[in-house]
Amino acid sequence: MPAEFADTNIVIYAVSAGPKAAAARTILRRGPTISVQVLNETLNILRKKRQLDWPEIEQRLGQLRSLLPVVDLTTRTHELGLQLARRYGLSVYDAMIAAAAVEAGCTVLWSEDMQDGMLVAGQLTIRNPFA
Repeated sequence: MPAEFADTNIVIYAVSAGPKAAAARTILRRGPTISVQVLNETLNILRKKRQLDWPEIEQRLGQLRSLLPVVDLTTRTHELGLQLARRYGLSVYDAMIAAAAVEAGCTVLWSEDMQDGMLVAGQLTIRNPFA
């Protein structure tokens, strides 16, 4: 099975009750890699949009960290992300997610935010599970 990486929107949908929740949960059950950026973006959404309290947020982030491999962000990730943003026209944040996935050796990046089917850096295919 290809090494998979999940974008923040997949994590958020997985903890939601909406129509995309089932597909997102299926992806997370497979144990994709995420990055510290995904954790940070998830924290921001849970706090600002969902208005959860700190203990609830910390519990959910702890669950994610215990269930999924998490890669750190490094200067190298940042530099690769800049290259990917320029080359593929990705937003800075999407490029940093893609860079973390490339550095983790992933071949599939699950994301609703990027172009479905796009091949990045010759190894990473963007897949929209809701398309």
